Amino acid sequence: MSPLNVLGLTRREFVAAGVAAGAGLVVGFYLPHGNTSKKVFSPNAYLRITPDNKITIVVARSEMGQGVRTALPMILAEELEADWKQIEIEQAGASTLYGDQTTGGSASVRTTWDPMRRAGAAAREMLISAAALTWSVPRSSCAAQEGSILHGASKRRLSYGELSTKASALPIPTDIPLKQSKDYKIVGQRLARVDTPGKVKGEAVFGIDFRMPGMKYAVLSRCPTIGGKALSFDDKESKKIAGVGYVGKISDAAVAVVADSVWGAMEGRRVLNVNWDDGPNKDLNTAAVMEALKQAAAKKGASLYSVGDVAKATGRRISAEYQLPFMAHAPMEPGNCTASYSGTACELWAPTQVPQDCRDSVAQAVGLDPDQVKVNVTLMGGGFGRRLEHDYAVEAALVSKAVQSPVKVIWTREDDMRFSTYRPASLHQLSAVLDGAGWPVAFTHRIIAPSISGQKGQPGPNGVDPDLPDEAAFVYGLPNVSLEYVLAETAVPLGWMRSVYALQVGFASESFIDELAAVAGKDPLEYRLHMLSQNSNKDQDISYFATTWHTARMRGVLQLAADKAGWKNALPAGRFRGIACFGCFSSYMAEVVEISMENDVPRVHRVIAAVDCGQVVNPSIVEQQIPGGIVYALSNALRAKITIEKGRVVQGNFDDYAPLRMDEAPVVEVYAVPSAEAPTGIGEPSVPPLAPALCNAIYAATRKRIRALPILS
Repeated sequence: MSPLNVLGLTRREFVAAGVAAGAGLVVGFYLPHGNTSKKVFSPNAYLRITPDNKITIVVARSEMGQGVRTALPMILAEELEADWKQIEIEQAGASTLYGDQTTGGSASVRTTWDPMRRAGAAAREMLISAAALTWSVPRSSCAAQEGSILHGASKRRLSYGELSTKASALPIPTDIPLKQSKDYKIVGQRLARVDTPGKVKGEAVFGIDFRMPGMKYAVLSRCPTIGGKALSFDDKESKKIAGVGYVGKISDAAVAVVADSVWGAMEGRRVLNVNWDDGPNKDLNTAAVMEALKQAAAKKGASLYSVGDVAKATGRRISAEYQLPFMAHAPMEPGNCTASYSGTACELWAPTQVPQDCRDSVAQAVGLDPDQVKVNVTLMGGGFGRRLEHDYAVEAALVSKAVQSPVKVIWTREDDMRFSTYRPASLHQLSAVLDGAGWPVAFTHRIIAPSISGQKGQPGPNGVDPDLPDEAAFVYGLPNVSLEYVLAETAVPLGWMRSVYALQVGFASESFIDELAAVAGKDPLEYRLHMLSQNSNKDQDISYFATTWHTARMRGVLQLAADKAGWKNALPAGRFRGIACFGCFSSYMAEVVEISMENDVPRVHRVIAAVDCGQVVNPSIVEQQIPGGIVYALSNALRAKITIEKGRVVQGNFDDYAPLRMDEAPVVEVYAVPSAEAPTGIGEPSVPPLAPALCNAIYAATRKRIRALPILS
């Protein structure tokens, strides 16, 4: 039997595949193979199998506590039919092999689901072919099973390692059969996270932990006012501090102090005398920022979504205005990066969500080509969007170049709070028209806010931030809907923060819908369910930019959350609850918040969360992600507020920007809708419904509406 017949390939298919591989064509994240190493089977960028049966899966997204170093390999291992106990994980640095490596937008699983499946399936099929060739048997008589190929008739078995050399010489198949969800053995299982043992033992290396021989430490003195500059500095006192070896400007707004220890660098900065030019924003304050939003509201907005004609709807009109402040990411690990510049190359060890952006920005800053910059991605002590910026990496590279030595730049907590980027403040104007029965026949939401991407020089059409539309989804199938965005300007530096615009939009719209239910004298749950059934229990598909929303799926999570919360059951005396739902990052989320009021302050006892995020890769990770998002959202809703005075950020640490404490954390119950749909986002969807559900619970307790966050301002 010829090799081609064994493989089930025509000569034309074999030649075409071989030419593609030999020419170095990269298709669907596949690496050229067969010419690089006869000892390593690496049919694509995600996988390597060596003759000693070592199976390595490469993770191209950054691990910041969300579990991608476990979830993504599970997807590939499922299609590979691997033995999970054999798998080793490797973190990818900045590369051109994986497409966009940005870790954000709850996109890690949903955007790599198909590439990782196809990567595993392609390798599986090649290993089957290699076994068939080895045994001179038809491919159809061979099957992959737990890291081996089994010949059914003879019960012969060869490990993937034993087949790796022969498989590496075969063409990559183009028509790859993928498994059905009913056949999954790894996906859907509660496998232990691979990063947990190292963290428990203290062996895990976060960015701030990294050390290398000869490394110096640097902290930077930055202009305290937004947009200010350093005119001059006197370093005489700094140079008296033991270990301080360098003081110098690395940008218009920052002076670096480099020492042999972190403490030495901090002490050197403390006594450094810098003459600052406060710049054009020295009189900026929060009141002026909010007034600018109100003035911008008079402008014509850009349409995000429109159905019917809200102007022609008749009935009782209800209006309300909501506002949110600037917020800080406040990750537990403050900004840091280690850089080693050698003149012709620069290597980074960075806790980053954007390794490719770090590479490109550092290359430009130090005068190198991008391929001369190597980025090693470390673990992160939280990110929440702050590490989508790469300022700390550029700083480290510039300081390393200045001192000609490896340098770790470390931000203090106060640095991280006062010189960061912030979730934009926003104003929301909502109105609705109710029919005689109290049901909405028209809904209008105007979002007035600065544009994050616009401020960064990447404005979308009509000034609309490209991230905004899908984070401002309206999933209710009403006959008349108008969503508008009005661009406002601000000098305060902006950044993407967990759930980005969705938190703002969800707080305003879901709080307002509760207002409408109260005006109509209807139960908040039944009101939403009615809106989601389009008055006739008819499911509706709502095309909204890149996503098609299904009212049936939102109704499903809403009903599930309510059922698990015992919505129809009476609560104990002094307990109250609120409900909210929201769709973002292609996932459907509903939450019920149960509270009591203690001295006019809400005490959250219980949060019931229901999610439809398609196929769940690892239920345990979902059950970790959602409570994390809820606690983060609860901190934001209760206390998070960045204020500006005299052009400076006021808050500096966790005393005046206080996160939720352990004794304040509620019991969180998580329920995922079983689904065979492709996975969607999970890191951020739990954030938007929390604040409105909480405020709706407060209304149930006090009959007072909260239309501005934070609640305890």
